[in-house]
This record gives sequence, C-alpha cells and structure tokens, in this order.
Amino acid sequence: MTDPRISPDNTARKDQRNVRIGTRGSPLALVQARQIAASLEVASGGALRGEIVPFTTTGDQLTTERLINSGGKGLFTRELDSALDRGDVDITVHSLKDVPAVLPAGQTFGAFPQREDAREGFLSPHAEKLAELPKGAKVGTASLRRESQTLALRPDVEIVTFRGNVATRMRKLEDGLADATYLAMAGLTRLGMAHLAVPIPMEEMLPSAGQGIIGVVMREDGDAGVREALAGIDHAETRAAATAERAFLAALDGSCRTPIAAHLFDRGTEWELIGEVLALDGRQRWRADGKCRKDASEAQLAALGRDVAADIRTAAGGVLPAFVDEW
Repeated sequence: MTDPRISPDNTARKDQRNVRIGTRGSPLALVQARQIAASLEVASGGALRGEIVPFTTTGDQLTTERLINSGGKGLFTRELDSALDRGDVDITVHSLKDVPAVLPAGQTFGAFPQREDAREGFLSPHAEKLAELPKGAKVGTASLRRESQTLALRPDVEIVTFRGNVATRMRKLEDGLADATYLAMAGLTRLGMAHLAVPIPMEEMLPSAGQGIIGVVMREDGDAGVREALAGIDHAETRAAATAERAFLAALDGSCRTPIAAHLFDRGTEWELIGEVLALDGRQRWRADGKCRKDASEAQLAALGRDVAADIRTAAGGVLPAFVDEW
C-alpha cells in the first residue's frame, strides 16, 4: 500500500536516494516492506525512497512440514541476512516472531515501528472458538507453541501439520484438510482481512514473543542517513516489548524446538512480562511473570526477560521440553 504522503516520481526531490529493502516475497511481507518504505520517505523528508527487493527464502519453499524438521526460525531470514551482509540490500524487513533470538554479527535492529494486534486469530468454517469444535476435530498448525496450547485447552482434538499463507490456509480449510487453524491477527489486519478470524484473548492463548512487531534490520556500519530515518519511525513502547520478549526467548531456547510464548503488557506505570513454556502434549505448563517501571532502560528490560525465563526454568526443574525428532 502506497502512502498518500509520498510524492510521485515526477515530483520527487532531485537529491532523493534509493534504499534497497530486502523482504520475503509473500503478500504479507510485501505489504510490510511497502509500509516501511512509505514511512522512511516521510521520516526523511523525501530524501530516501524505498526500493523493494523480494527474496524467496528456504522457509517459503517448505509448505508441508514443520519448520523444526528443517532448521527452525532461521529458514525465513538466512537469504536476507546474507544479502544484507553482502551489501545487496541496505535494510531487511521481518515479522519479528520469525527472527532468531540472536542476529548475525554486524547486524542490528534499526527500528521497531508501532506494534499491531498481537493476538492469535481463530479461523474455522464450523465454529467461532476452539471450545465449540466437536471431539476429534482436526486443528491445522505447524507451530509447536500453537499445537501445545491447543492440546492444553482441547486434548480431544487432532493436530495436523498445516502451513502456508492466508490464501493457502483458507483453501485448505475449504478442502476439509482441517476444521480450524490459526493466523496472527497482526498479519490479517495488515492485509485488510481481520474479519476472517476471531481474536483469541491472551488469557487463553499467549502469543509468540515478538508477535505483531515488524523488525527492521541494518548493518551496524550502515548508512547514517538511513539510520537517522529509521530512528524516526522507531516506537519506544514497541522496542521495549521487543527487548524484553526477545531476551526471554534467548534465555530459554530461541528456536522453534520448544513451545514458548511471551508478551509484555502495559500496566499503566509498569511493564509486566508474562511468559510460558508448555510440554509438547500440552499436559504441563510453566508460567512466570515479572514487572519493571515504564521508564526502564533497555538493559533493565532485557534483565526482566532473563529473570522471567530463569523462574520458568527453575519451575520446570532445569530441563525444558524440546522437540527432538530428526535433530
């Protein structure tokens, strides 16, 4: 979607420079990249113009199996990471929940624009909520977290591996391959398709760390003008959430091998981080929370994430459940 504030080519500033924006080529990824391009042009006063450079990642080519069977979260970022390192692009745009807990050396987050709805969305032609599905219903997901959370709530349903973009998943539902599935409300909202799903309260299903957040990555030695423009679209509250949630994730696992969820809640004068780890079959759940002041530094927010993770690890007896098949 083009920002109406952006000047057409024939009225662009004569000193305007292109910023090459690396992104996955999915419809959602392209929408997010275009939003960043529009925001950058506005933030730079027209000095920068985004050029979208789409990539097909390894993860995009895997449509029928779990990510964990093929390498985890990095499947959606490796090609983009390499392009950024080579200088083929100036920045990369990611759904933060797909980014490994530790960035490659020499790369840094230049901006976290304001977070979109972080809740999960429930999609089904048969029911408006998980509780309404009949016994033995098939729920499609390739996420260990969603699988475990589903089984914790409904141990009587069957989990089937279910991947793909919005259109693919809707088609699979129509074809009867599953009775229900999940999609992040953030992605649906950005695509103008939020009406397709019923938001799930976070009290029922805590989202993935970073869900609803776009992370813009640049090289640590990247262009100063680009860095300044990115600072102009950074959202302080969203950066706080990204910092705490990713620190929590990094302290526990950081890949797709363990069912992990976390969200930083705004409690007025305080931040509250709630995190959880589940057994793969959903029969056990370890949850912890912690708080800090709203004016906490990034270091303090990261410490909050690590502290909550430590509480969970202690509660679980020091050993977290992990998917080990084919590893």
